[in-house]
Amino acid sequence: MPVPKTRWDIFCTVVDNYGDIGVTWRLARQLVAEHALAVRLWVDDLRAFERICPEIDIHLGQQTQQGVDVRHWPSDWPQTEAADVVIAAFACQLPPAYMDAMAERQQLPLWMNLDYLSAEGWVIGCHGLPSVKYKSVQKFFFFPGFQPGTGGLLRERGLLERRRAFQADDEAQRQFLERLGIDRAPGAQLISLFAYENAGLASWLDVLAADNEPTHLLVPEGRILGDVARWLGVDSLEVGDLNVRQALTVQVLPFVRQDQYDQLLWCCDFNAVRGEDSFVRAQWAGRPMLWHIYQQDEDIHLDKLDAFLALYTKGLSPAAAEAMNGLWHAWSAGQPIGEHWLEARKHWPELQENAEQWCLEQGLQADLATALVQFYLNWI
Repeated sequence: MPVPKTRWDIFCTVVDNYGDIGVTWRLARQLVAEHALAVRLWVDDLRAFERICPEIDIHLGQQTQQGVDVRHWPSDWPQTEAADVVIAAFACQLPPAYMDAMAERQQLPLWMNLDYLSAEGWVIGCHGLPSVKYKSVQKFFFFPGFQPGTGGLLRERGLLERRRAFQADDEAQRQFLERLGIDRAPGAQLISLFAYENAGLASWLDVLAADNEPTHLLVPEGRILGDVARWLGVDSLEVGDLNVRQALTVQVLPFVRQDQYDQLLWCCDFNAVRGEDSFVRAQWAGRPMLWHIYQQDEDIHLDKLDAFLALYTKGLSPAAAEAMNGLWHAWSAGQPIGEHWLEARKHWPELQENAEQWCLEQGLQADLATALVQFYLNWI
């Protein structure tokens, strides 16, 4: 069913530097490119946005990027007509004047709260339910997820086909890595590391350095760099720095745009990721992975971690599943993971097969953008 020509507003407050804007930017681009919608993306922090989209001019209040009408979300809100569909990303609070504008429309808008990603079972029961009202405008819960009955995951059309073709083309991978200044260490496994600060990192690097198999560790700019520098015994690390310790080569990469980060994940044999956006993209890479989940008060993030692991490791043997659980839990707790890494390596072919199978299974579900559009069509 074709989508009526509608205007969509997506609101994003940047909380975790790149995760929030990463998700909303991907979503906005896909709604424009694949569903021909008019999308305004309101962002309160254009500097964070600039890191993943260098074309952004942080001094402009309005600009068009890749077909998306990008607006700076100012503290002094301008009078603005409300859109047909309004998405508040990650429970952000809309400007009161904009909410009044929603309520004043002759045709009330569809108002959705796009929530954080979770594999917890209760998400299925809450997805799509009505939430609070503002005057006459009803808000609805919309939950991304991994199971039928949720909103699915962000996945652009043809993404998995492009990924498989890229991974089958050694020359394309070599050229891509070369453009980032990466000359892969001979015979080395490639690992990407994008994480929050983590006291458990040193034990992992110790094991990688002492291994018989060489490792080339690619570290994009980010919060984990301080821990890497301490382990290397250097004062600081800059983009382009290359350090070798026994079997381990450590290279610092620039913060790259989203499409390049996808390809970086596709090149690597193992990906350590964090937050939400990179977490999902690592799953589409079809390679074994490690997730540094965002910590929450009273350790409620561990419930989310366990819920995902229960699904992700379901197809593994008991020994392999135990190894992955041990690795992920130690990492998220900031505990040494060296021994857990060695245990996981014993099951490497199985972990590789499971990562690809998980990716294919998730690819059978409707993607998040399509699910949002379908929700709107059902609503009207």
